[in-house]
Amino acid sequence: METLNTRAAAVASDILTSQESNQAVVLSGAVTASRSQRGWLFGIGTLGILLASVLISPWTATQEAPAPIDPTDYAARTKHVLSTTPLIDGHNDLPYLIRNELKHQIYNDKFTFNTGLLSNTDRQKVRDGMLGGQFWSCYIHCPKDSETKEDVPLDEPTWTLRDTLEQIDITKRFVNEFSDIFQFCSNSTCAREAFANGKVGSFIGIEGAHQIGNSLASLRQLYDLGARYITTTHNCDNVFGTAASTVTAGREDKGLTPFGEEYVAEMNRLGMMLDLSHVSHETMRDVLRLSEAPVIFSHTGAYALSKVLRFAPDDVLKATAEKGGIIMITFVNRFLRPDNPDAATIHDVVDHIWHVAQLVGWDYVGVGSDFDGTPVTPLGLEDVSKYPRLVELLMERGATDEQLRKFAGENILRVWAEVEKVAERIQAEGRKPNEAYWEGRTWVRSDMNAPIMFRDSLGKRVPSYLGNP
Repeated sequence: METLNTRAAAVASDILTSQESNQAVVLSGAVTASRSQRGWLFGIGTLGILLASVLISPWTATQEAPAPIDPTDYAARTKHVLSTTPLIDGHNDLPYLIRNELKHQIYNDKFTFNTGLLSNTDRQKVRDGMLGGQFWSCYIHCPKDSETKEDVPLDEPTWTLRDTLEQIDITKRFVNEFSDIFQFCSNSTCAREAFANGKVGSFIGIEGAHQIGNSLASLRQLYDLGARYITTTHNCDNVFGTAASTVTAGREDKGLTPFGEEYVAEMNRLGMMLDLSHVSHETMRDVLRLSEAPVIFSHTGAYALSKVLRFAPDDVLKATAEKGGIIMITFVNRFLRPDNPDAATIHDVVDHIWHVAQLVGWDYVGVGSDFDGTPVTPLGLEDVSKYPRLVELLMERGATDEQLRKFAGENILRVWAEVEKVAERIQAEGRKPNEAYWEGRTWVRSDMNAPIMFRDSLGKRVPSYLGNP
């Protein structure tokens, strides 16, 4: 240290001596003066750099590398991992709670997100849980007949699309209202930037393609509003495919419909992630066969461990990995322990994560809690604050920090980025928006006497609501 300081002081002295010599020549003329001034400025700059090095070098020389973390200190390791990698949850239903209890009104004293909520998610729980990103579910239930309690016919008009738009609206307003902690994002790059900014990246998923009005045009509009994944079915069949709940009820698993194949193609073209949570096993297999992009399970589990038909069997887990997708494990008691839901604990969730990781690798597993979408969660995973404990238990099982970075957020960010790349390629190839429509759709027009564009249109137009051609 003394040698370095002495050397810097000597160089600085030489520079000053040189500048004094240069000043003696200033009177000789304007040209010489100009050169002398440049030399003087150069010397001062160099002197500043050297002096800075003299001042800084003692500090840098005394710095030591951070002490290595004890491999058995799982809490410290978890804090380090989640401080440097975003933990991104694939599914949280808080917007639906806001709809049901506040009718989307959050600008009042009733919505105590800052000071605490009885449900799974609030400010303190988010911070304690070291949450780094969240797909907020813009969920609206499958429409039911008020008398029979059965699913309404697929072509029956409902308010589902309107309600979905309101869910998107409240999600965005919620994120904006608490913008000191959240940042809305519609691409994978922004998700990383939000985490770097100390914010929880906030993204939109739609939990059921019954919410898009049986229309690919509506799908495109929801994409434009920021939705980045759609669960292909919820607990009802739709015009695109078969739900797991249908098969559970003893009905046939028909997989994707022909219109569902068009839906998959348009989702790929848009760059929207296909979510296979809630769908039947044959629908899972059909989507995996057709999709050009990786798929996700935003909140699911391993069928090998829990014989629940909305969980993915091993062949589907393998196909998902081969496609480059991700299986995000849920926290729903009745699915994790269908034999005894009350006995479900955090260890059951660890079991499902471990099964997927051991079967297909740590590159294809993540977390999708379903917080605020289920009345009861496993013991040890009571709310959003408990994510670190989940990571600690995975460490205790033998997971490395690198594997847990993938699990926490790197996997879903990789999948999202790949889906975006596939869309860029498809669009660069010139593929146009898909104009297919559901064959079961009822078309009507007004009865006004509008002009026609083509001579052969009479008798072929959409009929009027009075039945006129």
